[in-house]
Amino acid sequence: MWYYRNMRKPTAVLPKKKRGRPATGRDPVTAIRLSGDIKKRVDSWAAKQEDKPGRSEAIRRLVETALATTGPAPKRSKKAAAKAAGMAGEMIDRLADKSASPEEQAKRKRRLMKGPPEFREMRGDLPKPKGVA
Repeated sequence: MWYYRNMRKPTAVLPKKKRGRPATGRDPVTAIRLSGDIKKRVDSWAAKQEDKPGRSEAIRRLVETALATTGPAPKRSKKAAAKAAGMAGEMIDRLADKSASPEEQAKRKRRLMKGPPEFREMRGDLPKPKGVA
């Protein structure tokens, strides 16, 4: 039974020390590129703050402020959209070129009310054309 007497007690396993600078936070790093002008503006904003934060903290604060002040776009009712379209149509009629034929005036009004083709796909209030995902 000498076997049990000569065994050492197990010691606590100590984790190996990690090399490098200790972590300052648990959030993953997000890198962004800023133009020289934006960096100057951020630094200028930070310099005006009472506690003079660094650039990273200044960017965090500016993003938090922007996110706190903006919310989702307000939902417009169909009634409000119809009223706005009616008002826009009346204004287009008032400003229309009276020397153009009625057909040409109607064509121009339709084009103005519909909007440029480049922006139609971005509008959420219009139905998507068939065949487009």
